[in-house]
Amino acid sequence: MSRFDPYAQNGGTVLGIAGEDYALIASDTRLSEGYEIHSRKSPKAFQLSSHTVLGCAGFHGDVLTLVKRLEARHTQYRQKHHKEMSTPACAQMLATMLYGKRFFPYYTYNILAGIDSEGKGCVFSFDPVGSYEREQFRAGGTASSLLQPLLDNQIGSKNQSNKEEAPIDKDLAIKLAKDVFVAAAERDIYTGDAVHIAVVTKDGTTHEEFPLRRD
Repeated sequence: MSRFDPYAQNGGTVLGIAGEDYALIASDTRLSEGYEIHSRKSPKAFQLSSHTVLGCAGFHGDVLTLVKRLEARHTQYRQKHHKEMSTPACAQMLATMLYGKRFFPYYTYNILAGIDSEGKGCVFSFDPVGSYEREQFRAGGTASSLLQPLLDNQIGSKNQSNKEEAPIDKDLAIKLAKDVFVAAAERDIYTGDAVHIAVVTKDGTTHEEFPLRRD
C-alpha cells in the first residue's frame, strides 16, 4: 500500500553572489522528478521588484505558491506606501512567511539577492523555517554540495595562502557562475539544460541564459 507524500522533489540548483554594487541569482532551467524531465525551460529566478530577485528551487508546487504570496505582499506594500520594498525588508518578510508555515514547511531552497539602501549588493540565505543570514555567496538545491566548496575557494579564498578575501567584480562573478553550473551539470542529473543568470544593479535587472548539457 503506497503512502501519501505531500511533497515531491523537482530538483534544481540556485546560486547567489553579492558584490560591491551588484548581486546575481543563477539557476538552472531543468524541472524534473525522479528520472523524468518535465521541462527544460523552467528558470528558478523570480523577479520580485526592480532591485530584488528570488532564487527558489525544490518542490515546484511550493515554489509557485510561495512566489505567488510574495508577489501579492509586494503589490500590497507598493500600493500602500507608494514605493518598492527594499531587499532587506523583503528578506525579513520572507523569513516571517516561512516561520508562519513552520509546522508544514515549504519544501523550497530560498536565496534572495538585490541591492540595499546603500547601493551595495546583498544575498540572503534561508532555512526551511525562516532563519536567515546575509552572506556574500551561497548555493542551494540538489547540487549545492558541489557548488559551495568551489565558491568557498574561489570567492571566500578558503585554503589559499597569501590571498586576501576581496569583493569579486561582476564580470568575473558571471563567468564563475557559468563555470560552476557547467561542473554541476556533469555530476547532478537534476541540474542541466541551461543556466539563467539575473544580475541586479542600481539601474535595474538584466537576464542572461547559457546552455548546459541536456542529457
